[in-house]
Amino acid sequence: MALPPTAVDTPPGDGVIVSFHAFDPPRTEAAMAAALPMTSVPVWRVYLGLRLPGDVADRDYVRLLGSTVERAAGELPEAVAALRGLLGCGDGAIGLVGHGEGALIALLALAERRVAVSAAALVAPVFSPARAVAAREQRLGPHPWTDETRALAARLEVSDRAAEIARQDPRVLLVSGGTDLLVPTSEVMALRDVLADAGVSTVEAATFRMGHALADAPGLEPRPPVAAAVSVDAALTDWFRRHYATTPDHTANALPAGV
Repeated sequence: MALPPTAVDTPPGDGVIVSFHAFDPPRTEAAMAAALPMTSVPVWRVYLGLRLPGDVADRDYVRLLGSTVERAAGELPEAVAALRGLLGCGDGAIGLVGHGEGALIALLALAERRVAVSAAALVAPVFSPARAVAAREQRLGPHPWTDETRALAARLEVSDRAAEIARQDPRVLLVSGGTDLLVPTSEVMALRDVLADAGVSTVEAATFRMGHALADAPGLEPRPPVAAAVSVDAALTDWFRRHYATTPDHTANALPAGV
């Protein structure tokens, strides 16, 4: 799902923002685009689908998480290259948006420097699979841990890769929900501190009165945005209008003045 630049007060920019949805609503690219359209951001906004199974809650969460996020992060450079050609958006700056598990994709891409990213906005980010499992167990019962999935969870622990993220030094916004039981605000604030301590020069956090989901269940079809999504969309729009610019290492990828 791709939304063209429609901002009325700023010329279209030469870049693209790529978004990844979560395992919780909104659970498809179309539903994510409806929840977080970021209409006033003057670049293409593209929403990539993760093609999740319908019975996510009944699956081995860590296996599904690992296969999904590692595949999506690995395919990001190819996807960006294809998007530049399809949309004609040039070689401008790349922005990333992720919600829940989609935020883990963005974080992995940042750590592995898959693409040159100017700014990233992460909403209720699942950055620690072990913590996510513990929260899900409160609702769904014991998780079927194995030696393999414990190793996979350790590999996906983003807190251990903060220094790698800092090397690219993207501008990062973290958004949490005050009533989010899956990714509590305290965990999001801890991630902010870890990134800042590692050397990420611009990392900010915002908290809204909301839970984890950004759409009503089942979150498969585009629907008018719920109140939580409206608040988050406004925050992300403002963030990208202020911070979606070049990083020190990529001065050739600037957006037009005023963005």
